[in-house]
Amino acid sequence: MAEKYWDLSNFDLFSQISPEDIKFLEANSRMRKFKRGEPIYLPSQAADGVLLVTKGRVKICHVTPDGKQSILNFIDNGEIFGELSLLGTVEREEFAEASEATSLVLIPKPIMLQLIGKYPHISIGITKLIGLRRLRIERRLRNLLFRSNRERVIHLLLEMADKYGQPTDHGLELGIKLSHQEMASIIGSTRETVTVMLGHLQTEGKIKIARRKIIILDLDQLRAEVIQPVKPDAETPIPVGHRPSPARIG
Repeated sequence: MAEKYWDLSNFDLFSQISPEDIKFLEANSRMRKFKRGEPIYLPSQAADGVLLVTKGRVKICHVTPDGKQSILNFIDNGEIFGELSLLGTVEREEFAEASEATSLVLIPKPIMLQLIGKYPHISIGITKLIGLRRLRIERRLRNLLFRSNRERVIHLLLEMADKYGQPTDHGLELGIKLSHQEMASIIGSTRETVTVMLGHLQTEGKIKIARRKIIILDLDQLRAEVIQPVKPDAETPIPVGHRPSPARIG
């Protein structure tokens, strides 16, 4: 119980609620542990609450009609998921899987709604979370439609660098190990294509790959390759000595 209390009271979303309500939340929540690769919930299961990751990492996936897996998001220690249940969603639309040994706390929907009614900042925090995750998905969709495979891989590396980048003497090491298949499932490509693109970037001296770890050697070069400055719209010049005729009324 002490570990559970510590986890909940130190979670940012619950940091401002009273010790009494933390105990209430603890008493009405359930903790579960999952092995790597074990499903947490499946599509069409009841969306009966939100889940808090207290240890490990979870991946949120969608399966296409032809059976292909698309990774939508990774949920890390201290983050919540399944938050759409609070908006009236009755069933899960995606499936969640433990990408490593993971411990979760399930907070039932009625308990979460009760806390939101008492602490409005929780509602604001969840709204921001939903907005950020939607923005990330929309950005990936634009990349899928309008970017080359190389640019998609670079965008993914930049996204992972923002969230998991750890400075080292050799460069920025990504603190998450993704297989080439997982990377392909995120950007809508194939494992073979991702392998080729990463090989090119390593040959060019932009990244280094060792034991499934990726170190970005030149972050500025990667950004410069995919982030182009927006050019202002050109104004139509007025010929010298010409002035618009005054408008006539009537």
